[in-house]
Amino acid sequence: QKRGKDTSKLKALILLLLENQPPLPARFKDHPLKGEWSGFRDAHIEPDWLLLYRVHGDELQLARTGTHSDLFDE
Repeated sequence: QKRGKDTSKLKALILLLLENQPPLPARFKDHPLKGEWSGFRDAHIEPDWLLLYRVHGDELQLARTGTHSDLFDE
């Protein structure tokens, strides 16, 4: 566990992604990204804890996880 986050929530989201194609259920606020992260999607594990990922055919690529500021602030 890092930053006091419940990693079981991350694992549950990953399992859901492995079982289903995006978009995810609405509670994850799953959406495609633009710009530098074009081609990836953003899913909310918690309100300010995100997973960046993409799906290519039957392959799931997990890119990054963190807060909005961790991932998008320069």
